Amino acid sequence: MANSGQNRSAGVPPAVTGTSRPRADEIKISDRGHRPLPHWETHGGTYFITFRLAGSVPESILRELALRKQLPNKLPGDERPSVKEVEAYLDRCNGECHLNDPRAAELVANAIRYLDGKDYRLIAWAVMPNHVHLICKLLPGKSLSRTMQSLKSFTAKEVNKLLGRTGALWQREYYDRLIRDEAELNRAISYVRENPLKAGLADWKWVG
Repeated sequence: MANSGQNRSAGVPPAVTGTSRPRADEIKISDRGHRPLPHWETHGGTYFITFRLAGSVPESILRELALRKQLPNKLPGDERPSVKEVEAYLDRCNGECHLNDPRAAELVANAIRYLDGKDYRLIAWAVMPNHVHLICKLLPGKSLSRTMQSLKSFTAKEVNKLLGRTGALWQREYYDRLIRDEAELNRAISYVRENPLKAGLADWKWVG
């Protein structure tokens, strides 16, 4: 089923078809940030990544979302809301939305495309008004954390200069998921492609 023509027509680039579950001995688990969650990295892995603007989800909203839910697999001391809840809030564009400015959105989109073939094989992406989705396959010898640091640092500096602002542009932490198989890859691609439409953004051009 995973190799059928129907699945290929869903938009999976030939270079990444056949994505398979990595072996346990190929995975490196690391922690990042001041409220760490485990991050799975593997050599040449394919990732679904989301990073958002600082101020896109105020701390008061994060606390409210956390109080309204009980995580089924909650870790001690972890009261964070789920990724889906945060994404739903982001799509309502209630917080900071600097990427609503077409110039800023285009700058970030260009930076994402620039790294295609240098740090990763770009599979799908979307620059939303207050967050960014990226699906990519890391190239040999490339590190996800270093790639993300470079991308966020460059775009933060250039967007701030463009908009005449100062201070942090991006939230310090970002979400990443190591994609295990082709079915999961197809679901992630569909999600990214449909995100602007689901958020009510008509004729949104910064998606690919």
